[in-house]
Amino acid sequence: MKYDVIVVGGGHAGIEASLSAARMGKRTLLITMLAENVGATSCNPAIGGLAKGHLVRELDALGGEMGLITDEAGIQFRILNATKGPAVRGSRAQIDMDRYRIIARNTVLSTSNLELVQETAESLIFEDDKVIGVVTDLFNRYEGARVIVTTGTFLKGVVHVGEATKSSGRFGEFSAENLSRSLQEKGLRMGRLKTGTCPRIDSSSIDFSVMEEQAGDAVPSPFSFRTPREQFAKTKQQLPCYIAYTNTTTHEIIEENFHRAPLFTGQIEGVGPRYCPSIEDKINRFRDKERHHLFIEPQTSDNSECYINGMSTSLPPDVQQKMVHSIRGMEQAKIVRYGYAIEYDYVDPTELLHTLETKKVKNLYLAGQINGTTGYEEAAAQGLMAGINAVRSLNNEEPFILRRDEAYIGVMIDDLVTKGTKEPYRMFTSRAEYRLLLREESADVRLSPYGYALGLLNEHAYNAAQQKKKQIDEGFRLLQKMELTPSKDVIAFLESIGEEKITDKVTAPQIIARKSFTLEKLTQLVPELARYDTYIQNEILVEAKYERYVQKQQDDIERLKKCLHVKIPPDFDFRTVKGLSHEMIEKFEHFNPPTLQAASQISGVTPAAIEILQIYIKMKKGVS
Repeated sequence: MKYDVIVVGGGHAGIEASLSAARMGKRTLLITMLAENVGATSCNPAIGGLAKGHLVRELDALGGEMGLITDEAGIQFRILNATKGPAVRGSRAQIDMDRYRIIARNTVLSTSNLELVQETAESLIFEDDKVIGVVTDLFNRYEGARVIVTTGTFLKGVVHVGEATKSSGRFGEFSAENLSRSLQEKGLRMGRLKTGTCPRIDSSSIDFSVMEEQAGDAVPSPFSFRTPREQFAKTKQQLPCYIAYTNTTTHEIIEENFHRAPLFTGQIEGVGPRYCPSIEDKINRFRDKERHHLFIEPQTSDNSECYINGMSTSLPPDVQQKMVHSIRGMEQAKIVRYGYAIEYDYVDPTELLHTLETKKVKNLYLAGQINGTTGYEEAAAQGLMAGINAVRSLNNEEPFILRRDEAYIGVMIDDLVTKGTKEPYRMFTSRAEYRLLLREESADVRLSPYGYALGLLNEHAYNAAQQKKKQIDEGFRLLQKMELTPSKDVIAFLESIGEEKITDKVTAPQIIARKSFTLEKLTQLVPELARYDTYIQNEILVEAKYERYVQKQQDDIERLKKCLHVKIPPDFDFRTVKGLSHEMIEKFEHFNPPTLQAASQISGVTPAAIEILQIYIKMKKGVS
């Protein structure tokens, strides 16, 4: 029972961790409580969303599995924020959650070098300051050169439904009661977090005719760059979702039962997700709102059961019945599963290196909700990175760490390990300061060379990404070479496509950068671009529209890299720097870093703070 890599937990982090380790040639063991629940989508039946879609695309570009499973199990595909800039758009897919789980499990079971056992990890085995294996509830002892723990909400999990509580990692499943002790005994700082889910409704008891239908995109886009786009768009069958609303009656029912809500009675101690609050928390915090959106989402392709997105709750069953029945269209709704909250242990992510290895215990890696994150996508991305780094460590190779300007994955991990979190961490586009460089559709161009070099991405996928890059670069060079002068013919042409005339010589990208310039006008302006398909044309259009902004971000990155070697004078007064927060000043005074490089490595210090500091150091040197 000796393995190169042992992964504890068969959720989304565990799947990507075990698959990546096995595919990189290491004998890998996945320990999970229930084999049939590998890849279970415990909460909402969806993958992706704003910023989360970026994570899935990046994971796919590196050779991860989530995007491929989503394309196969998806039942509706939409681009969120489609009317906004491409940097903040996000892909989201409703999935058949049963099919997703089956595909994930079968992928694990059919992967070479990967074994799965249905057992519960009870404790970790240590030798001095390193982990060497795992002991399970069946008293089996598995030795592993590297161990990755991806336990989700199962560490001392407690489910709350009204006044009722039970020890559970997911409703109806045992929690992992003893594994936390192994982590605590090694001095890892731990805390309690809380998340929750909503009631599930028998679809046949819902009157959809009085709700707003929300269809998928007319031309659905796949998540995986490895899924053939045209075939996918033609063959993918989609189901509609529906929008409903709470009302004053709903709010009154909830307010009248605040005294029975575990969230308010002190029964729940863990901190919940700020950006995905329970319905009782929403009513409490936003009393001025007359209604809240509810998204009625099918959980499977046969649409026998619906997920009420926006109604996460831990109120008692009788209250859940009343508030569901108060919603127009759900007056006769039958609740199949009640909503619940769950509390669980997590490890302060500042206990981790950027590789996701713990600082205090060698060869031990953590990924997913155990690191304080929320969401399948954040978990999967961490799992992939932990698996990669565990293997590279075994091979005595340099760690694989993505920078903040390279990937949302890099932003997330850097945020976690340098700043930590006191509440479930969720990825947002606003967290990425270089988001113009990190668009969803550029993930394969940015990251496929890494995936190919790591042995996770096959040659065909890598070559496709390289071909895409080549075509975009060729098309963009055509635009850069093209100049327009204010001649009669040019002015007449611009008027014919609905564009304002020019008064000076301009380049094609300057015309394309206009808000009014659309994809339909691109090949009229530059007919040579017609040889590329619409997908490539659109990417060329985006590159041209954001050329000067992208260049500015790239200049900022290069400037930051160059300034990191700058020395900080020993007598430098950080309190004279305007623009630094009190927290930042206290950190600098406490650590007294000798260089900007050292300052940048202090937990919680941002690139913006380093740039401000560099300006003031230059000013001080100029004065002296």
